[in-house]
Amino acid sequence: MLQSVKKKLGGGRKTSVKADASSTNAADAASSTSTPSTARRDSSSAAGNRTQAAVGAINKAAVVPGAPAGPGRGAPSKDGPKPSSAGGLGSGSGLGVGSAVGGGGGGAAALVGPSTPNSIAAAFADPLPSFRDVAASERQNLFIKKLHLCSYVFDFTDPKKHVREKELKRATLLELVDYVNSGTGKFNEAVFEDITNMLAANLFRSLPPSSHENSSTDNFDPEEEEPSMEPAWPHLQIVYEFLLRYVVSNETDAKVAKKYIDHGFVLRLLDLFDSEDPREREYLKTILHRIYGKFMVHRPFIRKAINNIFYRFIFETERHNGVAELLEILGSIINGFALPLKEEHKLFLVRALLPLHKPKCVAIYHQQLSYCITQFVEKDCKLADTVVRGLLKYWPVTNSQKEVLFLSELEEVLELTQPAEFQKCMTPLFRQIGRCLNSSHFQVAERALFLWNNDYIVNLVINNRETILPLIFKPLETNARGHWNSAVHGLTCNVRRMFMEMDPPMYDECQRQFLEEEAKAKQEEDKRMSAWKRLEQVAASKPAVVAPPLANNVGVGTQRTAVG
Repeated sequence: MLQSVKKKLGGGRKTSVKADASSTNAADAASSTSTPSTARRDSSSAAGNRTQAAVGAINKAAVVPGAPAGPGRGAPSKDGPKPSSAGGLGSGSGLGVGSAVGGGGGGAAALVGPSTPNSIAAAFADPLPSFRDVAASERQNLFIKKLHLCSYVFDFTDPKKHVREKELKRATLLELVDYVNSGTGKFNEAVFEDITNMLAANLFRSLPPSSHENSSTDNFDPEEEEPSMEPAWPHLQIVYEFLLRYVVSNETDAKVAKKYIDHGFVLRLLDLFDSEDPREREYLKTILHRIYGKFMVHRPFIRKAINNIFYRFIFETERHNGVAELLEILGSIINGFALPLKEEHKLFLVRALLPLHKPKCVAIYHQQLSYCITQFVEKDCKLADTVVRGLLKYWPVTNSQKEVLFLSELEEVLELTQPAEFQKCMTPLFRQIGRCLNSSHFQVAERALFLWNNDYIVNLVINNRETILPLIFKPLETNARGHWNSAVHGLTCNVRRMFMEMDPPMYDECQRQFLEEEAKAKQEEDKRMSAWKRLEQVAASKPAVVAPPLANNVGVGTQRTAVG
């Protein structure tokens, strides 16, 4: 994984988002394809040799003294650097030593030194020795000193400021990653506290307001908007790598570390999922899943906290940058649910996942959402009816692109639906499919007709044709008579031919009923037209009566009342 870190740090800000996002693919592979318990066993098996070789290569990479000025988190103070707090100042708020987030028994740590430019210069004046240059008994003390040094947070909005100190911190962070990954011995509780303090100082910050939040427009499209990249990423990336290696390390005792990686720590990590920088969200996704796998005591809390994020997104803001990443984590978690499913998990499906189809921006995270939904149906086939009715409840009325997405998801769900569950929901389902068949938007009609290319769905339809064919016969006939799109017209004729060959008597009966209804509707229309013509003739035969103005009538009535 650190090979990707080398590429990104060597290339500075010019590195593409796509390349940065791949930095966690190796660590995330297990988390997206296996259960959390399996991911925990695989977490550090492949990391050792790869990281050991990569750190040396990274140290030889081109030095990046600072990133170009970018969207910052506040201008640095003119009076000098200020300390960063666990919940507070952003990466561009000056520099200083962060206070602790604190675990259950940690509390807040004292500042390493006074937060003045002179103290910063003094702290970085004499570089600390390498771990290789000290005795094994002194390495843990040196590790703590390096943690304190890396607790200073720099302003990356000014590339000319503290260039030397930034590079020294970068090199020290890489040493820390190498030390954690080397597995030199179990960490004691004092080290856990210092590690948590360093992570809090660097990671936990107030995110800047998104660009679309500053403008009062309702036409914001996250797919077209350029994300705001984190200017402090040259340091943040290595800190995230350190946290990932710290969590997956066999030397990290979960029973002790849970006091520091506690509920407050997890909540602050979840807050960072709203970062606009996709590179940061990619790391957070991998790290949170590893925490979920290793710290079993936190699992219910993590699920509940993600639920709360979704509730706020669905019912209040409809704006959050990390919904796709959170759903990707949940997809792996759902895959590991034991059977039979708990009632808590079924409620999560109904109250959180299905309502996620409601927001306008569902296209951004629909792939991950659809995977979570199908995982539930695959785990418990009886949930198919609940899922189908949930999709129908949130079916878009005026958004054709969302309709196409819903039809694609519907096909995946129907492939996992058993015949008994299909019969429970087929009537409202095919009423909606009939409306889609008759849509003037050719992509919607075409996607609905593509359902008949799925052999499993066709078999379900064949076995229930007495109910389904009358529901969709009229839309099929209407399309066949003259849909404006030739592709839709051709697909409609193919589906009609299939029903005709499947059950000719039933098809003829449906056609007879359709023609009768059409003739009856024509008669009703003729009656209405005749009634209107008679009314027009009566109105034309009588002279027009001009009513006096309303104001004059009111005036006369008022005068008569006064005289009386």
